[in-house]
Amino acid sequence: MSVTEVGIEAMNVYGGGAFLDVRRLAEHRGLDLKRFNNLMMEQKSVALHSEDPVTFAVNAAKPLVDVLTDEEKNRIELVITCTESGIDFGKSISTYVHDYLGLKKNCRVFELKQACYSGTAGFHTAVQFVLSQASPGAKALVIAVDLCRFLMIGKEGAQAPEWAFSEPSGGAGAVAMLISDRPRVFRLDVGASGYYSYEVMDTCRPEPDSEAGSADLSLMSYLDCCQQAFIEYQNRVEDVDYMRDFQYLAFHTPFGGMVKGAHRTMMRKFAPMAPGEIDADFERRVAAGLTFCQRVGNIMGGTVFLSLAGIISEGDFSSPRRIGCFSYGSGCCSEFFSGSVTAEGQRLVRERLIANQLDRRYALSIEEYESVLEGNHAVRFGTKNMEIDCPITKSASMAGAVAGKLLLTRIQNYHREYAFQP
Repeated sequence: MSVTEVGIEAMNVYGGGAFLDVRRLAEHRGLDLKRFNNLMMEQKSVALHSEDPVTFAVNAAKPLVDVLTDEEKNRIELVITCTESGIDFGKSISTYVHDYLGLKKNCRVFELKQACYSGTAGFHTAVQFVLSQASPGAKALVIAVDLCRFLMIGKEGAQAPEWAFSEPSGGAGAVAMLISDRPRVFRLDVGASGYYSYEVMDTCRPEPDSEAGSADLSLMSYLDCCQQAFIEYQNRVEDVDYMRDFQYLAFHTPFGGMVKGAHRTMMRKFAPMAPGEIDADFERRVAAGLTFCQRVGNIMGGTVFLSLAGIISEGDFSSPRRIGCFSYGSGCCSEFFSGSVTAEGQRLVRERLIANQLDRRYALSIEEYESVLEGNHAVRFGTKNMEIDCPITKSASMAGAVAGKLLLTRIQNYHREYAFQP
């Protein structure tokens, strides 16, 4: 039996146990506030020492897995983690995720790294698995998870001047998606994808906790790929119109201002109109995608799906709506694809109470935030032995911000140990 429908059956976002008001950070760092305002950022999730890509991934996926029947849970036959924040060059975090979610052992588990495009790569890999019908009725669990674990560099701040504005926007979080032939949340337009890639040294991570490259080049590459990926989409989809055929648009969102600039560029190219009309169109079709991005920050491979979750949660789906999605990963690879969402999809996403989880996060003071930065070296990539004793985690726990969540407790001979909180 052939499968004609595929996409996201269920999705959830997890934004961690703590956050920081990024305007306070910008003022503390002495940043140009006019330039900061262009980021269109409000908060960012901050990874505590007891949190890592595994905890974020499991805490995002567990609510989706827990509501499945045993039969449905056992149909998860593929687990893909998508991240540039791995904790080992060889061992995938998917092995930990698979274990702590209690999934059956007859399951493929692996990890994908392709900068901020990784979540989209994992999503389409899972889609092709379902479409192949190699195991009819099987599901795939895709988790896009990334975090920025900044290190303190003297008293002047956490980043060198050329990367100063990446600190307010760099976040931590995960988006979990169950992919199946029952796309109740997001029904993919199969075959309607335009992809565009080339080698460019815009941004990279030559070390686990540092970023290099050119922010300006990254912006230009992003804008170029956005246009070229959509042109390829037009080549594959007959008579498509950027203005007419997408009721909403979800963008990879390093920060809101970049998305606003990208949408303005796309409108000038594909649907020319007056500047005021373009601004109104941004508010109508794009702004909802910033709902969670402005509160979590840039989570690299998961950010386009963080934007999608915001649109589904906040948009008008009284009738089915088509959403165009643009994904970009530095280096680079990009894709424009689309799918449709109904009122049922919105109901299912709203049931996850994503905004409520973000509301429950512990609010960090600047002093607490900098204490996290100063101690981040202890849980970096390659840590061999460490008992996790994080004072901020204790404060977050007392505030109820991590109740029932998985946290890192110890690293012994490189092996990470975790425990669910009461």
